[in-house]
Amino acid sequence: MTDTSPTIVKRTLPRRLPNSAYRVREYLTEKEVDRLIEAARKRGRNGQRDAAVILLAYRHGLPAKELCSLRWAQIDLRHGRLHVNRAKGGQESVHPLHGPELRALRPLQGPSPYVFITEAGTPVTTAWFLRMVQRTGKAAKLPFQVHPHMLRHSTGYKLANQGEDTRSLAHYLGHRNLQSTARYTALAPDRFAGFWKD
Repeated sequence: MTDTSPTIVKRTLPRRLPNSAYRVREYLTEKEVDRLIEAARKRGRNGQRDAAVILLAYRHGLPAKELCSLRWAQIDLRHGRLHVNRAKGGQESVHPLHGPELRALRPLQGPSPYVFITEAGTPVTTAWFLRMVQRTGKAAKLPFQVHPHMLRHSTGYKLANQGEDTRSLAHYLGHRNLQSTARYTALAPDRFAGFWKD
């Protein structure tokens, strides 16, 4: 006979450590993103697609869900435009597509309404995107573990360091609240450039 009486032992899940325990920062530098794209290009049969996914995520600050659900109807290759449909009630916008993105997207055109698809012809998933970025980060020999949202943070930091104003940056990333965008300008090294006149 099995004892089915209740126990008074409290079981808890192990606590997740803060992000700083896993990596030194939550964004990648432009050179690290380039290494990631190059490593993706060289990995496996779908290197061209994987490199394009990382490039678009970085250049347009797209979170995984928006990237995986991206459709050809949102892209105008002829005029170089990307209509960004934001998830979570973010602000929709139209981004310009430049040479690198256009060159990465054109070879991917096919019969599917989705831009990024699997070999079976189905849209890629956010779980696939996570695994692909993690594996590509290891292949690129980055010194810390990489996750997809780091590409969005990298966009914010790159544009803030470039001197873009907070309101434009917030609209580009689809933030409704400027507080979400302020984190990028807080780490811009140029904001303190005029403090000391030597």
